[in-house]
Amino acid sequence: MAEAGSKKRKRDGEASGKPKKKVVLDAPPSTATVSSILRPKLCPPVIATTPGIELPQKLLFRSYQPRADPKAKSKHGKQTDAQELLLHSTAHHSLEYTGTEEAPRGSKPLLNHYLGIYDPSTGKLEVIEAKKMVVRGQVRSRQEAAVSAKENEAKQSAMERKTDLGQTFGTKKAKKAIRENVLNAIAPLKKAGDATMTKIDNASRAMLSSVGAVTSLMATREELQTAVDEAKPVPKANLEATSASDVYDPEVIIGGDILSLVPIREWQEKARRKEGVQVPSRFVATRINALAVDDDTITRLRVLRYLDLVLRFFFFSKEGRQRGTRRVPSPDKLRELMAGIPDAVIENIRRKFSDAGTLRKFHVDLLITHCCAFAFIVDNFEVCTKELREDLKLGEDREMNQYFHEVGGRVKRINNKELGQSWCVAKLELPLDFPKQRRIAPRRR
Repeated sequence: MAEAGSKKRKRDGEASGKPKKKVVLDAPPSTATVSSILRPKLCPPVIATTPGIELPQKLLFRSYQPRADPKAKSKHGKQTDAQELLLHSTAHHSLEYTGTEEAPRGSKPLLNHYLGIYDPSTGKLEVIEAKKMVVRGQVRSRQEAAVSAKENEAKQSAMERKTDLGQTFGTKKAKKAIRENVLNAIAPLKKAGDATMTKIDNASRAMLSSVGAVTSLMATREELQTAVDEAKPVPKANLEATSASDVYDPEVIIGGDILSLVPIREWQEKARRKEGVQVPSRFVATRINALAVDDDTITRLRVLRYLDLVLRFFFFSKEGRQRGTRRVPSPDKLRELMAGIPDAVIENIRRKFSDAGTLRKFHVDLLITHCCAFAFIVDNFEVCTKELREDLKLGEDREMNQYFHEVGGRVKRINNKELGQSWCVAKLELPLDFPKQRRIAPRRR
């Protein structure tokens, strides 16, 4: 049973207790009757569109219509409402607006446009034929520039027009002759047969002053060479050094903190026990024992160990998807491959010679030139380039010699007739021999 306080739901269709009230609205008639169609002869209403612009609210337009020819009107019976209409406004301070009738695209017939004035009290609709126009705006300064350009074109002489045609449609020989005539047409400072100097007009004086201002800001050949050297992928050299040992300071090109973290104790202990050290680089392997047993060569030994880590970093990289790039293992994988090396040293090598794990041509060149500088430090600034070239898998001596030349070294080839062999030796000495910026000769005319 239902509770006494609950309400019963009414069945569908059952009348409610409260009667519905009808709201009477003062609505217009549901149908409209066209009372008249007007075709004004003067000043018809305009239906205008403004593509890409927004018209100001208070903007006055002047209307223009061509003068009607009475003969043509009587002959062809041309109606006034079919005449073209033009609207123009200069009320804006920097823009001019023009309204024109634009013909529809394609071969569609012209459409008639109408405006309707509806009276809701009577239900009558008054229809007036209107003009469909498009209003566009244009910057007034551009119009003045276009007008001045047209005036200048009108003032051109026949000779100038002939020169322009020759430059546009002439042969190479004709164009060359025109250029020579233009260059020779410059008025000389001295008059013919007169030793007095001619006066420079204001235009020539302004041109000379502008040329002087521009050329004073141009970089000299030394400044251009300095900019090129700074952009090269090479270690930073001390150009004010008085000896070869001061050109590449390990604490500058590697960093004092990183250099002190490079581990060398294992190499020293194995070298003193006369045990072999397994390294992937032939250049490094042939120099460990000579440096590890001498306490006076600890800095050179640390540089050799750092060079070994840089070469390992290069050997661990593989060719990337893009041509000319190489991919290095992830940081975790790199720490696993270089077990026993401090993380700071590994991260220093990864950030210096790669970009987010990618070696591009710039990074490869930077790595090889650093290896050349390290080799100079390890070998007392005179290096046989063969072993390092084989470690880096460079095919020709010329390519390896170019890298040594980029760091200021001089490379000579030594021929041994008794052994029938020859090899290249790179030497770092003052003054440094860097590649010069190639100067392109001007094209002969």
